[in-house]
Order: sequence, then C-alpha cells, then structure tokens
Amino acid sequence: MFLAVLPAMAQQYKYEAGPSLGMTGYLGEANNGQLFKHPSFTIGGFFRYTHNSRWAFKANLNYANIRGDSMYDESWYPEGANHKFSSSLIDLGLTAEFNFLNFGRGPAYKKYKPISPYMVAGIGFVFAICNGHNHASFTIPLGIGVKYKFKDRLNLGFEFTMRKEFNDRIDGLSDLYDIKHSFAKNTDWYSFAQFSVSYEFGKRCIKCNYIE
Repeated sequence: MFLAVLPAMAQQYKYEAGPSLGMTGYLGEANNGQLFKHPSFTIGGFFRYTHNSRWAFKANLNYANIRGDSMYDESWYPEGANHKFSSSLIDLGLTAEFNFLNFGRGPAYKKYKPISPYMVAGIGFVFAICNGHNHASFTIPLGIGVKYKFKDRLNLGFEFTMRKEFNDRIDGLSDLYDIKHSFAKNTDWYSFAQFSVSYEFGKRCIKCNYIE
C-alpha cells in the first residue's frame, strides 16, 4: 500500500531554470544549402514556467557564433566573389511549448510521463556583431524538442530550433544580386541544436491552484 501511494505524493513545481549548450547552423548568402556546413557553438541559460503538464512558457538568453563561407557553394555570386564571415550573436527569445504527452510525475490516473516530445514557437530578438558592424533584428524561433525527467526536480532536454531573422545582415551580407530585401523577404536563418539541464523550484499549491 505504501508503494502504491508514492506517485500521488510527488511534489509539483511551477518554475525551472538551467544552462544549455549546443551547436549552431546558418543559411544565407554565404551558404544556401547545407545547414551545418560550417557549424559553431552556442551557450546560454533559460527560465521556464510550467502552466500545466501540456503547456510551458520559456525565456532564454544565448551567446552564439555563426559562420559561413561561399567558396564551395554551388551558387554563383556577382563577379565571382567569395563571401566568408563569422558573427557573434546575443539571442533573446520568449517561446511557448506544447508537450505531446502529460509531462511530469504524479498520480497514475493522470497518466503522467517522465519523457515527452514537444513543439516550440515564439518571438525573439538578436544582436549581431560581424566584421566590426552591429546589427539588430526581430526573430521567429520555431522548433521541436524532447524533455526527460531524470529525477523529481531534475530535467534533461534536447531542442532544435530554426530562427528566422528580419534584417538580412547578421552575416554582414545583403542584396548581393541587387534584389532589395524587406522585412519579410530576405535569406538569413540560423539554428540552435541544444542540450540542457534544469532544476525545478517554486512548489505548486494543489489546493489553491488546481491543475490536471
């Protein structure tokens, strides 16, 4: 009987925070085909609010580097020029996450799962430093991920996101074919493939904050 009630005694928490580390990719004027042709790194941290077992909301801050080199690209550039760059990024995002399964621990009848895939979407902002020039832009992060509850208050995760930016200058290149870019018409995307670990805190009061 004691073992049977252990899942019902699992405490639930509203918040979690932790670090992340991963790899970046880039698509743009200096690379229009292979996302991870010139990979680099990203490091950051995040804060997540768990609304319920299906929905969560996250704020994240990342420092990243993206690189590109058109030397072996199949595209032809004006006057046969070669474009090579390295940009440092400060990336800020606010995203919503939808878990495909009831993620967490709790009573058996609620069918909680210690692992769940999820999808993520939101809004963001990026500040880029490339070749001595600074550029800022709004972004739209879109992606998928998976969470695993390693222990009651310790979670592991992996997330892959593509970030569409609207300045077209994070690589220091723009309008190479004399086709003027606009807010919605440009070529620059960058991606994060990140591993994370997080710790939960802020006990949820079940009686006054009912949650299924």
